[in-house]
Amino acid sequence: MKRFLSFSFITLLLPLGILAQKNNKTGFRDYTNAVLWQQHSGEMRALTFQAFNFARLSLLEQLKTADTLKRNCVVVDIDETVLDNSPFQGKELQKGLSYNQEDWVNWTSKGIADTIPGALGFLKFAARFNVEVFYVSNRLTSELEGTLKNLKRFGFPNADAAHLLLNSSTADKEPRRKSIMENYNILLLCGDNLSDLSNVFYRENKNTKVEVDRAQQLFGTKYIVFPNPMYGDWEKQFYQGKDLKENEKAEQRIKALKTY
Repeated sequence: MKRFLSFSFITLLLPLGILAQKNNKTGFRDYTNAVLWQQHSGEMRALTFQAFNFARLSLLEQLKTADTLKRNCVVVDIDETVLDNSPFQGKELQKGLSYNQEDWVNWTSKGIADTIPGALGFLKFAARFNVEVFYVSNRLTSELEGTLKNLKRFGFPNADAAHLLLNSSTADKEPRRKSIMENYNILLLCGDNLSDLSNVFYRENKNTKVEVDRAQQLFGTKYIVFPNPMYGDWEKQFYQGKDLKENEKAEQRIKALKTY
């Protein structure tokens, strides 16, 4: 990859870069590049199209052997899987914040997030084969109205309260997945976080990389994963201690880097 930027792109980055340098002195987390990549890179779009193309092929294969005594469904996460929240992340950056829950709820209540490239097309494809969609998200139940408004805005299939399983008491998605499995065959699970697929990757105190290697045949067939460099459970491995400040987290991230 060539290591240069055009003058116009540098001009675009300067205001955010200056802001990030200023706020980093107080422990502000600068993830400007991650947000810009999510919003502007062709690679991000290519990866999501690639993932949803695999999802279409895998769905057809799964339908061939699905239990005919149950209805069929796919389970998808919402944020950074079917809806793009990078404008919220960008707004927080401009305000000099890493994350503010009140700002997040204000964002989701608007119901204006755009779609992740390929998401709507895939879910409509699934609907043509009578495959229902369950949206299993860790948005809070108080965010139900805004979330449904956002999904309905684009015509996502099964955009109703019965198919939207939000966080009412725990961020652990396994109980919600199990409740779906009582009446449905889950043909595919789609998400930007491994916890969207199974608890084995982060919630059972096992080595994530080892578990990913063990499940390698499931990726692209049963599990469909999407890129998200902005946030996720993968970060938690770096942080030791409670109630860490952003500058303390930054120090621990630096220590975790592989170097030579």
